[in-house]
Amino acid sequence: MPLALLALAIGAFGIGTTEFVIMGLLPEVAGDFGVSIPTAGYLVTGYALGVMFGAPLMTVLGTKVSRKRMLMLLMGLFVAGNLLSAVAPVFAVMLIGRVVASLAHGAFFGIGSVVAADLVAPDKKAGAISMMFTGLTIANVVGVPLGTLVGQSVGWRVTFTIVAALGVIGLAGIAKLVPDMPKPEGVRLRHELAAFKNVQVLLAMAMTVLGFGGVFAAITYIAPMMTHVAGFADASVTWLLVLFGLGMVGGNLVGGRFADRALMPMLYVSLSGLAVVLALFTFTAHNKLLAAVTIALIGALGFATVPPLQKRVLDQAHGAPTLASAVNIGAFNLGNALSAWLGGLVIAAGLGFTAPNWVGALLAAAALLLAVLSAALERRDSAPSTVVTGSVPTEPQAAVRH
Repeated sequence: MPLALLALAIGAFGIGTTEFVIMGLLPEVAGDFGVSIPTAGYLVTGYALGVMFGAPLMTVLGTKVSRKRMLMLLMGLFVAGNLLSAVAPVFAVMLIGRVVASLAHGAFFGIGSVVAADLVAPDKKAGAISMMFTGLTIANVVGVPLGTLVGQSVGWRVTFTIVAALGVIGLAGIAKLVPDMPKPEGVRLRHELAAFKNVQVLLAMAMTVLGFGGVFAAITYIAPMMTHVAGFADASVTWLLVLFGLGMVGGNLVGGRFADRALMPMLYVSLSGLAVVLALFTFTAHNKLLAAVTIALIGALGFATVPPLQKRVLDQAHGAPTLASAVNIGAFNLGNALSAWLGGLVIAAGLGFTAPNWVGALLAAAALLLAVLSAALERRDSAPSTVVTGSVPTEPQAAVRH
């Protein structure tokens, strides 16, 4: 794998840290600003919506510059947003800072996925994408737990200052290691938009929304769930997030490896397993050991879907993949926003801190149904013409396409 993938992974590490670290710090942030846990959950929802809308916006704005320069500009925006969150005097300002940082997220992973895929042979594209996303998953093993520990020990503002510093390191890594890759000539915005007429592209994005949304339904509220239901101490949330991150790393690498061999079967296995495990989490959340194992499995099964879903979009939008790739990253975060909102609703309705797990299970099951539908449509469209014989004369034969 090219060394440039390391630079993309460094940037992904910083972005992954800021995206996920807020979940372990929701109680601290809510307490400092005097808001409820569901209200603090808007920091997750707001970030996710910013990714969703920022992905196509920033990608379109970046069509006039090289991909390397755009990646550097996006990391600069990421740094600014995290610094604003770190110094926010009121909750609304912190929410704005989260949205500013999120605007870089979708376009970074979207453009980065295209760059990563272009750096390797066709049969290694999913593996290259998974290598970039490894930075995101490792963030959950190292960056998020340490950020949570720092936030609980010396204040969450220090955590976001450190995250901004990670963004600076990511910016330097891109400047040093990523080769200059100018925007392909002849590819215009209308070509990029044409990909969205493809039903398979839209189905892949819908799978992304629902499938990964299932993960966030549970993980957004992991801190209150583990402390109030499982009986863990507040400090234990740190190592529980490490388990989630380890699962993410393993699932991401396995998903990338097998997506290059059998993409749709990989999706069937990961989505069905995710739906089952999320449903079981409603019950295992009451036992410390079982809860810890379940958290790791959610991370593994959830991130096993990322490389195949991203590659599915790139394959189906092969003529102009940049915008579709970025929008699919936005789709991941639309799922995050939807599930965090739904999870907050069921908690606010008095159904308990484990209720979001059922929401996640239903979302993952819906994604599995879409995967089956997508494969069925693909088989139908690729089926050869059938010759109709019988009463019809042999010359000429009538061909009917099914």
